[in-house]
Amino acid sequence: MASLSDTQLVVLGTACQRPDRNVLPLPANLKGGAAGKVVDSLIAKGLIKEVRAKRDEPVWRTDDERGRIALRVTRAAFDALGIDPATAGGDDAEQTGEGADAEAPDGAAVRAARKKNARAGVITTRAGTKQAQLIDMLQLPEGATIDEIVQAFGWQPHTVRGAFAGALKKRLGLDVTSEKVDHRGRVYRICTRA
Repeated sequence: MASLSDTQLVVLGTACQRPDRNVLPLPANLKGGAAGKVVDSLIAKGLIKEVRAKRDEPVWRTDDERGRIALRVTRAAFDALGIDPATAGGDDAEQTGEGADAEAPDGAAVRAARKKNARAGVITTRAGTKQAQLIDMLQLPEGATIDEIVQAFGWQPHTVRGAFAGALKKRLGLDVTSEKVDHRGRVYRICTRA
């Protein structure tokens, strides 16, 4: 999977937290041509897809043949973000944009459950994903620097910082701390609670 920009990560992460898995509305700062480019890129990568919009659902565009078109995340989006769809609520058909009508917990309830799990020392992420590997690096006693994470995953430094703020702190409720260490620079660690 190609690397994702911070904007793409925000768009996908937000949609994965929504009960209906709808990509819309997009972040307020993403407008016009930039919004189109981000959406087109995510569609090309197979991370979102166009589906027929339900009544009262935000519409991306209108098509002469299909009518009102909405955008939904696919299963590949969950895989790319290292999120287990079962922990995000809803059912598989809904998460892949196939339109199940089952009720799922809202994003706030999912985030609250994850924070509770994190406080209890339970981290809900699939083994072997980059997210799981990042958590493992940050749980080592020596922690990890941004440069070490960049080397390990081939990410850009801003992507690492985005993963700290988005996936680890906001989504999983983990405490990522940092301290300046001689000869290493700023070292980041995940604090485990006793």
